[in-house]
Parts: sequence; structure tokens; C-alpha cells
Amino acid sequence: MDLFVLANVLVMLALFALLYKMQRDHVKFTRRVFVALGLGVAYGALLQWIYGAGSATIAGSIEYFDIAGRGYVQLLRMIIVPLVMVSIISAILKLKDGESLGKISALTIGVLLGTVAIAGFIGFAVAHLFGLTAEGLVEGGREAQRAADLLARENTAQGISIAKTLVDVIPANPFLDMTGARDTSIISVVIFSAFIGVAALGVNKKQPELAAKFDSFMQVAYAIVMRIVTLVLRLTPYGVLALMTKVLASSNFSDILNLFNFVLASYVALMLMFLVHLVLVTLAGGNPWTYVKKVWPVLTFAFTSRSSAATIPLTVQTQTRQLGVPDGVANFAASFGATIGQNGCAGIYPAMLVVMVAPVIGLDVMSLEFFATLIAVIVVGSFGVAGVGGGATFAALIVFSALGLPNEAIALIGLLISIEPLIDMGRTALNVNGAITSGFVTSRVLGQTDMAVYESQQELELDMESVS
Repeated sequence: MDLFVLANVLVMLALFALLYKMQRDHVKFTRRVFVALGLGVAYGALLQWIYGAGSATIAGSIEYFDIAGRGYVQLLRMIIVPLVMVSIISAILKLKDGESLGKISALTIGVLLGTVAIAGFIGFAVAHLFGLTAEGLVEGGREAQRAADLLARENTAQGISIAKTLVDVIPANPFLDMTGARDTSIISVVIFSAFIGVAALGVNKKQPELAAKFDSFMQVAYAIVMRIVTLVLRLTPYGVLALMTKVLASSNFSDILNLFNFVLASYVALMLMFLVHLVLVTLAGGNPWTYVKKVWPVLTFAFTSRSSAATIPLTVQTQTRQLGVPDGVANFAASFGATIGQNGCAGIYPAMLVVMVAPVIGLDVMSLEFFATLIAVIVVGSFGVAGVGGGATFAALIVFSALGLPNEAIALIGLLISIEPLIDMGRTALNVNGAITSGFVTSRVLGQTDMAVYESQQELELDMESVS
């Protein structure tokens, strides 16, 4: 190991020791997360100032930082499938009928698809407002390689259609989907779990004693899985520190300045869509300021991890413990929201890119027909977008291919590689907030929200009792 790399790793270990001391001193969990976020920003910026962007020392250091950062994200992914399965099955067993299940699914998916359509419109409008265009972008070595990789993936995106998308979410091999082998795996696991729950309800009517045994088994399984979730969540401050250090140390600030207009436009669009979420929450009867305070911790983690799927456990916990959303609705919203209707990745980003590149090749993006087609494609293409880093790129490929844009236009996506991580953090936070919003609105429409929990003053804590 290089001496400088060793020194950087030792500093990281010292920061971990500081966070551990805070834990031993019983500093609040959320406060430790924010401290980790600030330390990561400061340490990452310091590393880049000392060694420079693209330094071999930084790259070598990040390999070791990833043990904590990526390792933490992988642990979160590890618990996604068992958490979704036991939560949904347990929630259905409590419903006692299939009618409520249908209403929850329809409302949740409806909110997600409706908001992604609005997100597409906002991305379209903001790109025009800022006058974004692909003209004048300079293609460097990394961008050229990224463009080549994207072109290689184009064939996958070209096969997307409404019918194929709907077929793909149906689980043919649920055990394969439990491995996360497909982009639609989480949705398929949700559907398979729903079948198990509904089947158990049927057994309960004919063989109640047998169904009672299954119910007891699920209660034990739920308790064990939630304990695993708690153990993993205790690692959140360390994971956030490592992830944020990596983002700041590896970002190219000169490229960010060169494309500052696109970065600014992206975050303006993200903030506008966040306001739309707050309007929906308000219309559903929730105080928007209370909502913001309570979801802020989970949005902070989503921002740093860049993974909607990895944030599912925290998304569920925030809805149930902070917003008063019942387990069934919370799990449906978090699971579907990780792969359907992602407002940032599948809505805003593809729309902005289309506005940038379509005029360059002579297309009239202001025509009503083109706009309607774009929004429709965004909505359909939002099915199955991976809830991990890179999902937005695949969503853009789907939209570009469906609109028939040529290879030259698709290759332009690669030119934004330098600023991709910076924007992706904001997109992921918006995706997660969209899932939470859909859960809250659905539960309010069904009259199932515990508003006493929502209006309580115990905000800004993800797990006050079990996370020490």
C-alpha cells in the first residue's frame, strides 16, 4: 500500500473512531448521521485539494473507503428482499380481505405514475427556461468511452414496449428475482409476496388452524428480519461518511463549473418537483413543514448513497414511525417506488436530455405531438428502472430509443459523465421522496393514516429506540 494511501485510510479510521465515540456517548442517531455527512464533505474536498482530481492516490484510497461505503450499501441491499417479503405478507394477513390490497396497489401506482408525468413536464420546461442545448459540448476521452458503452446498451433499451414492460414485471421465477437479477426484480418479489399473502387469506377461511400456524411463523420471521434491519442501520453514520468522502474526492470541479448551467437547471427542476410533492401532502391533509422535518434524515441518506433500492428499509421506517402510514401501504409504496415512477431518474433527467439533443438533430420539441409522446414514453419507461446508481442513464436510453433518436443523440448522454454523480444524488433523494409521498397520499385517501403519529414532535429520528 502506498504511504499516502495508508495515511488517508488512517485518517478515515480516526473519523470512524470519532463516530463510534459519539455512539458510545449516546449522541442521537440523526445527529451522528449529519456529523458524518459534514465530515465526509470536508475530508473529500481536502483530499482533492491535496492530491488533485484523478489522482492515483485518491483512487487507491477510495478502494479502501469502499469497504465501508459500498459494503454498507450492499448490506442494505441484502435485507431488501426479505424485508419486502415479510412486511407485505404480514400486512396482507392483517387486511383479512383482498379488496384493500387492490385499492392500495392501484392508488400507490397511480400516484407514482402521475408524479413522474409531472416530473417529465417540469424537466421539459426547466430545460427550455435555461436554454439548455447539446451544442458546444466538448467530447473528451472519458466521455467518448462512456458514449461507446451507452451505444452498446442501446439494443437492450430498444426492446422496451408497453406490453413487454407489463409482462416483465410478472414473476416467472420468483427465486431468481430474489437475487435481484432483473431491473424489475423488486416489483416481481412484491407480486409474489402478495400471492402468498392472498393465498394465506384463502387458507384461513377453510383451515383456520393451519393458517394460524403460518401467521405465527410470519410474526417470528418479521421480528428477525426487523432485527437484522436494525443491526445494519446502526452502520449508517460510517457508511455515509465513506460514501460522501468518495463523492467529493472523486468529483471533477472544473467539469462541474463548465457544466454549471446544467447542474443548476437540474437542481431547480428537482426542487420544483419536491414542491409538487409538498402540495400533494398538503392536499392530503398533512402539514408540509412537519413532513419535511420528518423525512429529512432518510432523504439525506438517499442523497449520499445514490440508491433508491438501498434506501427501502429507511423509506418504510420513516413512513410507519414518523408519518403514521400503515405497514402494508408503506411497504408497497417503498417497493414500487424503487422501480416505478422515479421522479428524478425516470422523469426529469430524460426530459431535460431530450430538450438538449433533439433540436440539434432537427426535431421540433415544441410541437404538441412530440411533447405528448415524450410524456407517454417517460411514464411507460419508468417501469423497472433500476433503483441504483446508473438507473437514470438506462431510463434516458429507453426514452431516446422509443422516440427514434439516432445514435449520435444517444452518444451525447456520455458527455455528462463528469457531473453525473453530483446530479444523481439529488435525483435519488427526489425518487425516495416520491415513494414516501405516494405512501402518505394513499394511506390518507384510504383513511388509514395515524395522524397522531404524523403530528407528534418526535421528528428527525429514524430509529430512536433500537438504534443507539
